[in-house]
Amino acid sequence: MATRTILTDNDPVLHKVCKPVETFDKRLWQLLDDMADTLKKANGVGLAAPQVGVLRRVFIMDTGDGLKECINPTILERRGVQECTEGCLSSPGEYGIIHRPAVVKLQAQNRHGKFFIVTLEELAAQCADHENDHLDGILFKSKVDRMLSPDEYI
Repeated sequence: MATRTILTDNDPVLHKVCKPVETFDKRLWQLLDDMADTLKKANGVGLAAPQVGVLRRVFIMDTGDGLKECINPTILERRGVQECTEGCLSSPGEYGIIHRPAVVKLQAQNRHGKFFIVTLEELAAQCADHENDHLDGILFKSKVDRMLSPDEYI
């Protein structure tokens, strides 16, 4: 396993729409393992494949209840609204106030191609929505209500 370089928000790769994963093999597993190492090293809660330069519909997240690998995710339902302070590993040191769904129902595949559905709440819902945006070339700064100054974020 290895860590990968996280692209910053000025990289054009982050503004592209990702393609679905079609082959569930050792190459995909290596990507997932490398992303897990990268996420851990960066002390983040979520990481999408385009953030490490891979234009595939893959993201991982760990909001405190273990690592979730989401391949070819589809958000089936968004419910409620929560106001969040949000940042992104691709925008180091930048944070903003954003509204995200309070509940997200997500369908995805695991590393072996098996489909699953999960209902996520609060931080997990925020994270899944944020990472899914990355797969469509959308960065959080384009959705924020207001960016925070460095002295506003503690």
